Amino acid sequence: MRLGLYDAILHDRPLEDALRVVAANGLTGIELNTGGFLPSVHVPDVDAILVDDAVRDAFLARFAGTGVEIAGLNCNGNPLHPDPAIGPTHADDVRRSIRLAGRLGQTRVVTMSGLPAGEPGGRRPNWVVNAWNSAALDVLEHQWSVAVPFWQEIDALAGEHGVRVALELHPQNLVFNVATIRELVERGGLTNVGVELDASHLFWQQMDPVAVVRELGPLVVHAAAKDVRINPAAALNGVLDNSFRRLAPDEPRTNLGGDEWANAWPSPSSWDFVALGKGHPTAYWTEFLRALHEVDPEMRVNIEHEDTELGREEGVAVAARVLIAAEAARAAADGADERTADGGAPHEHATDAVGRSAS
Repeated sequence: MRLGLYDAILHDRPLEDALRVVAANGLTGIELNTGGFLPSVHVPDVDAILVDDAVRDAFLARFAGTGVEIAGLNCNGNPLHPDPAIGPTHADDVRRSIRLAGRLGQTRVVTMSGLPAGEPGGRRPNWVVNAWNSAALDVLEHQWSVAVPFWQEIDALAGEHGVRVALELHPQNLVFNVATIRELVERGGLTNVGVELDASHLFWQQMDPVAVVRELGPLVVHAAAKDVRINPAAALNGVLDNSFRRLAPDEPRTNLGGDEWANAWPSPSSWDFVALGKGHPTAYWTEFLRALHEVDPEMRVNIEHEDTELGREEGVAVAARVLIAAEAARAAADGADERTADGGAPHEHATDAVGRSAS
């Protein structure tokens, strides 16, 4: 497996310094943000790279001798947002990132399916959490009618540039689980759109990422390594807890496009994003990597650090140690299995039951 880091957590420093952090933690790839919710900090000359070979070559030369290579592009956002100040911009970021990937020799662009309004003329996205009533199904049908033509266009563009678009299965999007990614692919007849398997959003939905990988198989084309810890407050408020607080304009806050902003996390929270190992042990991540390896032995698996209990470099280091240990355990167990198949002594996986052993 090819292990790396998504660069958003290192947007506070220049690209060269970010590459040093990646290499120092034993990782070999960096996934670069190129638009969407976050700015393209480490690729500031996107438009120039798209048209000027010299600018492109100079950018690629910055990776030479670092031991770190580009490991995909990321433009997570809401390309279907009904606000004209958000949706069209994020949609253009997806298109531009696909063209940029082709210029940089990359084959993966990570983003989200997006979420439209619930009806024609609606001004805000509408996520149907549980379509128990017929009106909710009407909303969904309208949303599919918006999403499918857009993703058919993107699918064709990706094919022209030799790119697979990897959709994160993220709540508050039309596509967030196995059933919805299959519905999008089938409705659109898509061949260049697959899944970025980010385990964290599956964990808090009470899904099993390993089972999802094996169910989707070749639809999984990229992966993110981020953990989740379910907290005691979930017993009272469940995982759909909406106790977020609106941040005031004079508080530090992240703009998501237009006049939309990230809110303050609930406290106490039902669940938290945490570094690998703080929610699930190394043994689980070994099984996660094994499932991904079954799909593609060369798949990119990039750490995403959003653990607010740990500093930027501290969190990357914690996650990298767990991910590297998990990959070593996977490789060792698979190697022992191969020797057994060739007539050697039998071997039992150290992680024959997911999560049974501690990290």
